[in-house]
Amino acid sequence: MRAAEFAFPAGASLEQVLAILREGRPVQRRLTIPEGLTARQVASLLRGTEGLTGEVPVPEEGSILPETYAWEWGFDRAALLRRAQAAMARTLAEIWAERAEGLPLATPREALVLASIVERETALPEERPRIAAVFLNRLRRGMPLQSDPTVAYAAAEGGALERPLTRADLDRDHPFNTYRIRGLPPAPIAAPGVAALRAVTRPAQTDDLYFVANGEGGHAFARTLEEHNRNVARWREIERRRADSAQR
Repeated sequence: MRAAEFAFPAGASLEQVLAILREGRPVQRRLTIPEGLTARQVASLLRGTEGLTGEVPVPEEGSILPETYAWEWGFDRAALLRRAQAAMARTLAEIWAERAEGLPLATPREALVLASIVERETALPEERPRIAAVFLNRLRRGMPLQSDPTVAYAAAEGGALERPLTRADLDRDHPFNTYRIRGLPPAPIAAPGVAALRAVTRPAQTDDLYFVANGEGGHAFARTLEEHNRNVARWREIERRRADSAQR
């Protein structure tokens, strides 16, 4: 017999119980690490998972691959974290090897940083390649990325911001404030999934340089500042109407 977590069918006989204890497979538990979590959130998720043991450090930002991982009762938290980090290293290398030509990204690390921004910008799978293309087009032109999620990451000091952004946040000098700096921030802002990694290495073919929320859960894209300003005006009107409705 061996010590483990086993599942016994209802009404199992003593013979069945003994057979399971001798030969049965331990219960395979599963932990899903969602896309877009910060390193602190990943560590908190592991610490709060019943059945895992041991301490777990806060991992390097963006170093783990969001995925569902199987484990058995009593498995070590740090070991599970290392498995997720190895999965990211392997996946990033594979996706980088299949990248499109002419990207303004010099290393897999830069692809990882940009993918983390794309991951936080949209939850719509079909938008990721287009949003990635916008940022890549901006990098080619030397334009600042102007990504709100990077500003939120800076304002929360690497955590998850639980309030709206303010003008002071946007004006703050910080290495992660992509309204103030040009190019990529110095590190990822979250854990990007496979789809976001593929989006930045195989982006959509578009000349878009801008996007803003469209009020329907997605974004309106634009190639010119004039067109973008019209989209912004529409979004502000939608926000105004929603605010008026909430006050009634």
